[in-house]
Amino acid sequence: MNFKEIKFNRAQHKDFMLVLRKRVNEYFQDNNISRYANARMVVKTIVLILSFLIPYGLMLSGLVAGPLALLACWIVMAFATASIGFSVMHDANHGAYSRNQYVNKVLGFVMNFIGGSAVNWRIQHNVLHHSFTNVHGMDEDIDAGKILRFSPHQERYWFHRFQHIYAWFFYGLMTMMWITTKDFRQLLRYRRNGMLEAQGIKFSAALFELVSTKAIYYIYLLFIPMFLVSIPWWLTVVFFLLFHFILGFTTACVFQTAHVMDEAEYPIPDEEGNMENSWAIHQLLTTANFAPKSRIMSWFIGGLNYQIEHHLFPNICHIHYPKISNIVRETAQSFGLPYKIQPTFLDALINHGRMLKQLGVAG
Repeated sequence: MNFKEIKFNRAQHKDFMLVLRKRVNEYFQDNNISRYANARMVVKTIVLILSFLIPYGLMLSGLVAGPLALLACWIVMAFATASIGFSVMHDANHGAYSRNQYVNKVLGFVMNFIGGSAVNWRIQHNVLHHSFTNVHGMDEDIDAGKILRFSPHQERYWFHRFQHIYAWFFYGLMTMMWITTKDFRQLLRYRRNGMLEAQGIKFSAALFELVSTKAIYYIYLLFIPMFLVSIPWWLTVVFFLLFHFILGFTTACVFQTAHVMDEAEYPIPDEEGNMENSWAIHQLLTTANFAPKSRIMSWFIGGLNYQIEHHLFPNICHIHYPKISNIVRETAQSFGLPYKIQPTFLDALINHGRMLKQLGVAG
């Protein structure tokens, strides 16, 4: 089914989003603050970028030598890259970092320099995932091919009964797929299904951008360290692969624990493309928060432990999510609507593993 054919039920709880948006807007107005990045967010951005550049510079300069010290640099860079993606790139590509869309475009382009594609991200994440969360055949975040079954509407194979065991390994391969084949296959698919044209993007320009930035990525993160760092080249390749395993595993665990949970729902449209719920209610049914009391977790993953707030207000910088979460929760409860939450990240991971097992055996 074409994404343009799916329609949400606008009559359902139509006052909910009106009331919620009014209350959230009043919070910003009453406190005289912007919904975009504040000084703390700017400082955070600088800290995260330096957290990547400093160990990278130490490696190339020779000030850090020896396999263990270099391994430590790669590990720090992996977690810094993950946090840059969660915090800076993510907000920017939602237009939530700055009121100035040029700033958002520049910071969103960071996605290309950490191995991905800003063009593909905005289509897969902003258009498909945020519009059709957990809808089989539309939300590519729950489409991992045949190897993993993330939806009860997906065909089940015999090996899925073991996916709660092997999924974690494949999570570690996620960003390796991005930097090698996935981005190219995705771009071609978006050309075929008209998604590029719908976004006003020319395929030739997007392909040139993708190829050139992939080349730059491999040159600065793999080839330059291979030739300049004083360890065998093959060990640098091993560290590069480990870097991506850490990055992929971290990224997958954060995103999947928000939607592939035993409390999450997987609505599908009827034959006419009509969804049972309104878009806002759909987000509440398919999304869960986790670890709301962990400031460290919230800082590191760019507020993505507040997934409900993010899905309802993707144009608000994540730095504000902890404050507006009370407004969202209280408003949802006043309308008798669900507000799903796991107390800790560990609880969310356990729940996710349980759901993987359930999806692996249930028809």
